[in-house]
Order: sequence, then structure tokens, then C-alpha cells
Amino acid sequence: MMDNDINKIKLEIKAKRLSNYETKKNNSNNNFFYKFGLKVLFVILLTISILIILKKYPNLKEKFYTEVYEKNISFASINNLYKNTFGNPIPFSNYFESKTKPVFSEKLHYYQSSKYQDGVKLVVDKNYLVPSLESGMIVFIGDKDNYPNTVIIEQVNGIDVWYSNLENINVNLYDYIDKGSLIGSTIDDNLYLVYKKDGKVLDYNDYI
Repeated sequence: MMDNDINKIKLEIKAKRLSNYETKKNNSNNNFFYKFGLKVLFVILLTISILIILKKYPNLKEKFYTEVYEKNISFASINNLYKNTFGNPIPFSNYFESKTKPVFSEKLHYYQSSKYQDGVKLVVDKNYLVPSLESGMIVFIGDKDNYPNTVIIEQVNGIDVWYSNLENINVNLYDYIDKGSLIGSTIDDNLYLVYKKDGKVLDYNDYI
């Protein structure tokens, strides 16, 4: 009789735990769809508001087109601001990122630096694993001007950084990567960097 009572109590506890788990799971799902719905609603309202303002004030239309279409927009900065404010706009992306993100977070190390064309040549270890100097978006992969095997990152601070002389490139076009993320490895013991903003070359001494 006592064993039956104990088993009955165990079953009741198990059923209660299962019920609590299902309740938490449902609340979590509801919370996710609620937040995602708010993000979509915000984007829709923002778009409608801009269209209404442009229609009501025609003199602003030309200025708007100039700012949006003619000036260089830092998508990396916008993406960073949006993620910090509203989280990732793509459902479940944070889950998959946490599962697939490689373990690598380093600072740039080099032995010598010297001017090279528009940028700088750094002497590093052979086949050095190159980290990103800052968070940003991958906007170019390939040969660029006189720099072969180049990856260009549009940083959140609005500066474009060229990383050249790379192989085993570990990023894809339009990826958003964090500071210290692995970009690729150098072909030999040289790494070439170029710093630009709004199409103008910056002095690497201010950033290296």
C-alpha cells in the first residue's frame, strides 16, 4: 500500500513538471511571435510614415533621394544599431549562429609595418590566421585594383578595411562578423591593409 502511494506521488510530480514545462514552452513561443510581430509592425509603420512625409512635403523628396541613393550608407552600422535595439530580424538566426559560430577571437599581431601603395604591408607569421579588426559586413571578396585575394569589410564605424594576400577565406559575401572573427590566412608572411572612408584613403598610422 505504501509503495503504491509513493508511486502515485511520483507520477503526480512528474505530471506537474511536464505541465510546467509545456506552459513555459508555450509562453516562450508566444513571446517570440509577439516580438517578431512588433518588429514587422515597426518596419511597416516606419515605411508608411516616410511615404506620408515625402508626399506632404515635396521639398524633402530631393533631399531624401540624395541621402539614400547618392551618399555612401554604412549598412554595417545600420545592422549593428538594429541588432542592438531590436535583436536579429531573422527568426531563429541567433540559435543557429550559436551552434555554428567558430571559436576564434584574436587581436592582430605583426612584426614590422611599412607603407605599400595606398595602405600598409605587415610582416606576420607564415600562413597567419587574420582576425577582423572591428565588427562589420563583408562587402567584397576577390581581386581589387593591385591587391589580389582581398576581403573588404565595411566596419560599424564607417571605415572600409581591405585585407589582401589571403587564402582559405573563412567568410562569405554579406556576412556580418564580430571583432576578432577569423577572415582567412595569409598566403605567405605578408598581410596588406588599406583603410578607406567615403572612397578616400586614410592614413594607416591612425588605425594600425
